[in-house]
Formats: sequence, structure tokens, C-alpha cells
Amino acid sequence: MAYYCQECGYKSLKWLGRCPECGGWNTFLEEKESSIKPKNKSRISNKPIKVLKLSDIKYEVKPRILTGLSELDLVLGGGFVPGSFILIGGDPGIGKSTLLTQVAGVLAEKGLKIVYLSAEESAEQVKLRVERLGLGDEVLFIGDTELSTIIEELKTIKPDLLIVDSIQTVFLPELESPPGGVSQIRECANLLMRFAKEQEVVTIVVGHITKGGLIAGPKVLEHLVDVVLYLEGEKETGFRILRAVKNRFGPVNEIGVFLMTSKGLVPHSQCEDLFLSGEENAAVFCVIEGTRPLLVEVQSLVAKSFLALPRRTAVGFDPIRLSLLVAILEKKLNFNFSNQDIYVKISGGLKITDPSADMAVAVSLVSSLLEKPLPDKTIFIGEIGLSGEIKPVREIALRLKEAEKKGFKRAFVPERLNLPKHNLSLEIIPCRKLLEVCEKIF
Repeated sequence: MAYYCQECGYKSLKWLGRCPECGGWNTFLEEKESSIKPKNKSRISNKPIKVLKLSDIKYEVKPRILTGLSELDLVLGGGFVPGSFILIGGDPGIGKSTLLTQVAGVLAEKGLKIVYLSAEESAEQVKLRVERLGLGDEVLFIGDTELSTIIEELKTIKPDLLIVDSIQTVFLPELESPPGGVSQIRECANLLMRFAKEQEVVTIVVGHITKGGLIAGPKVLEHLVDVVLYLEGEKETGFRILRAVKNRFGPVNEIGVFLMTSKGLVPHSQCEDLFLSGEENAAVFCVIEGTRPLLVEVQSLVAKSFLALPRRTAVGFDPIRLSLLVAILEKKLNFNFSNQDIYVKISGGLKITDPSADMAVAVSLVSSLLEKPLPDKTIFIGEIGLSGEIKPVREIALRLKEAEKKGFKRAFVPERLNLPKHNLSLEIIPCRKLLEVCEKIF
């Protein structure tokens, strides 16, 4: 017997109130440690190991399977690779099952054999969703939960695509722990991975997420799979962002943007417009998500605080980085934020980690503090150092071309910039310090 954290899979010989790995409280449950033992150990132990030289290995490059959704193909790097093992996570109700149902319906209409395994929904519920989305009903459905029996049946069916919704609901009877337990998730994922590789079946697994936004279960689950996708977005806005955080067959951190409609998730080709609203006191910057430049607005609100400890709230932006920028503005530019509540929001529900957003956040804060509007059609690109200097960022030419395409007229950029020769029509204003930017604007 052992105790496992249901959030991250940490193992302990005794019950703990707080997990030392992920910090979760009351997440330990007792599980029986039952391993699937081979029937003939001696046969396995005496099996010779085959050693191959890489130069002797012959392989055939197989064409990818296009999903029919352009944004999903972009995130995957060009479609599904035969035999790939894919994990997708996201908040409840964000649209994971809808997205996978669309993929299943589109590929089934192309003549591929699709199996949809769902223990969370009945066959009638899946049928109703297919009809609502206006898709074909040639998809095969399995509502069982005993994975070992399902795998044997799948070997007979020989599908092109298998969808498991979700990994927390299937189980192996050889293990005594309940479905969704750490042991069950680990062994079920291993079995599905072997099936995907041996049968060359594209296998997509849905994973529940924790309160912290991470995929529940042991971390080995993310190590086993070839691709890890997260479906994000605010439910009220109507659009979703599909992000790849691991991809063995394509770029990492690529994003796809979808609009949630009555007909399901629709790829949005003009996704940049979703992050530009034209609001006052909103500074515009450009981030590189994978291979795609996106123009995004950051909005700031600075208001007098009546609390002993003023609020520092950030939505879509790192709160620690926000505190650093506020400290730089106070120390190097002599702005007083000590008695002010600060609220920063990235438009469109994006979560920004690119340091090139620093200059835009800083000037947005100053604009709200001084109650002076920012210049129109102006973009701010640059990372801010602790001494107030503006540091260069990567792919500056790509960012400026995107700003020009969207009609921007001026761009504040770092002074130490090796910008190649260009034919840009927008005015480029290089600055060495953040103070220079504020003096030219305000």
C-alpha cells in the first residue's frame, strides 16, 4: 500500500496533508500497488536484445493526416502523424470533446475508420452532438471502460484514429486502484502508447486538469505522449486558443485560434483582430507565438488605494514581472505607485510570457497614472531591464512587418537593434531607456 498525490502523482509511504511536490492540500489517497506481472518471466528474461545500427535502419516517410481544421493542422505541424500519441487538456466545458468530435466527423467523411471511446458520455449524447455540429455519423462508438478488453477489440477493428475521452475513466482490472488513480492512469497510458506505436493508430487522449491548470495524474503521462495540447480561453468571449506545449513532430508553443459557434469550433483566420479592441489607455505590442506574430493590446487601470497593501492584479501577464516593472517605474522614473491599486489585463484572454511586452505594459501603466492617452497607431516592442534600459528582442523585423500590415504608423523599439535593411513605411523610433519613451510620449 502507498499514498499517491492525485494532482501530480507523488508517492509517499504515509499520508501527508500537503504534497511536497506540487503543494496541493489533502490530495493524497491510498492505493494498492499492483503490478501487471508477465506469465512467463523466464521467457522474457532470456529473450535476446536486438542491437541496431542507425545507418542500417530503413524507414518510410508516411504522409500526415490532415484534420480538416486549418488551425489544428498548424499547431500539430501539418496534421496527424500515423502512430502518434496525443494528449489534450483544458478546463471543463472549454470545448475539448467538441473539437475531437469535429475531427472525428470530418475524417470519417473522408473514408477513415474512426473510433470514439467515451465513458463520460452516453452514445445518445455523442450522437446528439454530432447532429448539432452537422457532421456525418460514420464514427464508431465504444462506451466501455475496461481498457484491456477494448484494446483487443480495437486490434480487430484496426482504426485509423482512436479518441479516448478521457484517460481518467478507463481502467485495467489487473490493478486494484480505482479509475482515475495514479496507478491506473500510468498503466492505461502505457498500454495505449504501445497500441498506438505497434498498430500505427493515431491516438488522442483527453486529460482532466487540476485547479492549477495542469493535467491531472502522474507527470509520466506527459512524458509518454508525443504531443501535449492545451485548449484555453475565456468561456464568455466565444473563442478558444489551442496551444502546443510539447510536439515531437512540429513547432512548440504554436497556437491555433478558434471561434465557438453553434456549429462547433471554427478556425479564425484573422485571429489578430481578436486581440485588438482600440480601447483608450491600451498599449499595443507584438508577440511571437510559435511561428506566428500576433498584435495584442494590454490595458491598465491605476486607481487610488484605500488598503494598507495596494492590489497588484494581472490577468494574462506574470504578476511577478508586473511588480518588477512597477519597481522600475518608481525607482528610475520617479513615478509613485505606492498608494495605487494596479490592474493589468491582456486583451483576448492570451497568457503572455514573451518579455517583449514589457515596454507596452510600462507605458500603459504610466498613461493610466497620468490620465494621458497613448498615441494612436503606435506599437511598443522591447524588454525592460532592472536599470530601465530597453533590451532587444528576437524576430524584430517580423514583428514590425506585422504592425505595418495592420496599419500602424510608429514603433518604439530598442536602440541596440541590428535591424536589417527594410522597406517599412512605419516610423521607427529607437530608444535606449524607458525614460526616453515616456518623455517622447507624455
